[in-house]
Amino acid sequence: MTYRSGKTFTHEVGLSAAFRQWRAESHCRFLHGYALSFTFTFQATDLDQHGWVVDFGGLKLLRRWLEDTFDHKTVIASDDPELGWFEQADRVGLLDLVILDDGVGCERFAKHGADLATRFLYETDLNDRVRLVSCRVAEHGGNFAEWVVDP
Repeated sequence: MTYRSGKTFTHEVGLSAAFRQWRAESHCRFLHGYALSFTFTFQATDLDQHGWVVDFGGLKLLRRWLEDTFDHKTVIASDDPELGWFEQADRVGLLDLVILDDGVGCERFAKHGADLATRFLYETDLNDRVRLVSCRVAEHGGNFAEWVVDP
């Protein structure tokens, strides 16, 4: 038998990030932002002593890592040709810069969130019993991307 449970850090949490898709030809090439929502789905074949896949209240460390990356941050790809401009703006206090090696956008944020959740499972010793199934990131009610573990 397999059990699944999920945790959503909603738009109201305030993971408000600005970013740009510098390779885009559309308006997405401009700096813009969203209050992002992250939904994690976890899976286990055995429940813990409380009858849970994961303790939702025990996910505070994961939330803090999300806040460190996305809470009122400007998230820029490491290969953005204007990276120096963003670094200068960070130095003078105009923005709080986060540089991601894998790029930016919903799909990349879903992968980054999945990496954080997997790290969380290892650091809390849940990885022996629980695995991450997916991480979904939504910009708003109409747009989302999802990173899913290969079966």
